[in-house]
This record gives sequence, C-alpha cells and structure tokens, in this order.
Amino acid sequence: MVRAAVLPAVGAPLEITEIDLPEPGPGQVRVRLAAAGVCHSDLSLSNGTMRVPVPAVLGHEGAGTVVSVGEGVTHVAPGTDVVLNWAPSCGSCHACSLGEVWLCANALAGAADVYAHRADGTELHPGLNVAAFAEETVVAAGCVLPAPDGVPLADAALLGCAVLTGYGAVHHSAKVRPGESVAVFGVGGVGLATLQAARIAGASKIVAVDVSPEKEGLAREVGATDYVVASEDTAREIRGLTGKQGVDVAVECVGRAVTIRAAWESTRRGGRTTVVGIGGKDQQVSFNALEIFHWGRTLAGCVYGNSDPSRDLPVLAEHVRAGRLDLGALVTDRIALEGIPAAFDSMVAGKGGRALVVF
Repeated sequence: MVRAAVLPAVGAPLEITEIDLPEPGPGQVRVRLAAAGVCHSDLSLSNGTMRVPVPAVLGHEGAGTVVSVGEGVTHVAPGTDVVLNWAPSCGSCHACSLGEVWLCANALAGAADVYAHRADGTELHPGLNVAAFAEETVVAAGCVLPAPDGVPLADAALLGCAVLTGYGAVHHSAKVRPGESVAVFGVGGVGLATLQAARIAGASKIVAVDVSPEKEGLAREVGATDYVVASEDTAREIRGLTGKQGVDVAVECVGRAVTIRAAWESTRRGGRTTVVGIGGKDQQVSFNALEIFHWGRTLAGCVYGNSDPSRDLPVLAEHVRAGRLDLGALVTDRIALEGIPAAFDSMVAGKGGRALVVF
C-alpha cells in the first residue's frame, strides 16, 4: 500500500489515502517518486475543464527511481533515476509518422486503464497516464525516460511538463530569434520556464504579464526585463515598451479568452502569438476578418511545447548544468501530498509559481 491523492469524482475534494499498487506487468515500470509538480492541468482535471476517467490519481509532472520492471523492459532497471513522460508517443499514428510526436493520437490511451485500487476495492485510473501524486506509481515503459546526469532528482520533475512546455513554446513553436522581443502572459510554473527560455534564446526585451504585482520579483529573477500588471490597458502598455510596435512574439500561458486576446493585440504586425494555456470550451475568442488580414499575425496553439522529450531532455539538462536554466527558480512552495489542495487554491488566486510535492 502507498499513499496517494485520489480524485474521487469531478469537482470533489482530493482525498489523501492509501492505495493498493500492483507489481508491474509486461512492459510496465514501478517508480518511487522523489517529487511531483502541481500543474494547472491537474487543477483543470479536478474541476472538469479537462476530462479523465475517475476515480483517479492525478499528477503528471514527476521524477523518481525505478523500483522494479516488468517483462520486456530494457531501457531502465531497478535503481535507475527517471523523469516521467505523461504523453508517450505511439510511433505509428499519423502525427507520429509526420514527426509531430506531441500530437500523438494515442498518447493518453493509458489514462482509461485501471492501474490500482483503493483499500475497499474501488478501481483507480492513472490521471494523465502516470499518477504522480503518490509515493509510488506503475506506468507503461514509454512513460519513463532516464533522468539526466547533473540535475537534482526532485528538480528534474519540472522537466516533465513545465520546462518542456515553456522551452518548447519559445524554441519550437514561436522559434524566437536573438534580438527579438517577447511577452509572456502568466507567471506560473510554465510562464517562469518560458521567461527563462526567452532569455536563453537571446530575446532583447522580455515582458512578463500577470494579474499579481507580487510576482514581479520572480519574473525579473529568471529574465524578465519589464513587468506589466494585467489590465484592460495591457496591450497598450506593451506597445509603449516596444516603440509602439508590439512584441515580435507573445506567449499566452493562462488559457483564458481575455488573455489570448490581449496577447494577440500585444503582438506586432507580422508577429507570432503562441497559446500554451489550456482553456475551457466556454472561453470563446473572436477575430474579425479585416484585422486578420491587416495585422498579418500568426496565431498558433502549442501542445506540450511541441516537444519530443527524448530529444529535448538532454538539451534542457545541458542548459541546467551550464547554469543557463534554473529549475529551482520555478518552485515557490515545497509541499507534502496534503498540501496539494492549498496549491490548487493558490493557482485559482493567481499566486506563486510552481508548487512541488517532495516525497
């Protein structure tokens, strides 16, 4: 039996309880978690903005050590430190055949499986495949990647979602070039990673935007050159900081219609607006045909940073080792499992960066 944070039903409070975790079967790996990040996507799963089978153990950003492996698993062994990959690519669907593994049609197939049970026999599903809000988990072999050398294991958990997403939004989706200007909307865990990625890319001006003035210090610490407290005048303020032109690239990390619209309006004519945030179906964004023609901007969605974890983890690790990427700067709270509901509340209130469950 291991302790886990169970979502009994959509909209219900998390329950910290013991679950019965089986030994890994063929093609599976059992992992003892070192840490798990609390991502806004976990909040979206808990409140029904995104749908997964329930009851479930949430948590998709994690790192730990392999305890045991099932038949056929050869790329890791007991004792191997690993980063969890919540969206493993199948390698055979149309998106994978195009090399767009972040759009794999079968990436979340495992979320519908029963992977564990509560003490009373209730079946449990593994959130976004990996069920990282638990002391240990059992996952498909494709959901683990060897952790990079020279990166503290607890901090390495952040590589599994926030950093891959933020770094990929800048380098793969928006393709920020040295000397360009960048605005980042939302200074949470992904936003902080995006700000660092913009600095690494050589952006000349990096504007952080958030509803909370208290986050300015966090933003500047990781690379923001300017800070704007979100309001109805956000786009005007950003144009004022950029010679009335707007930024070359705006990255939206919130997932709200008003923020997406503000990011679009903050982008210069011919610039790129990249949307990372996950919003609900009720968040409708409208554009008129004339403005799309006139401004010549590109609006693009961005899934998981358009990243390939097996390709990008070594790159990120090298940035960490060289001191260019500070994983610890993303973490504003280190908590126990019991602290996850409070971390959700902080997200709703727009406070802090990444909360990290440390086991």
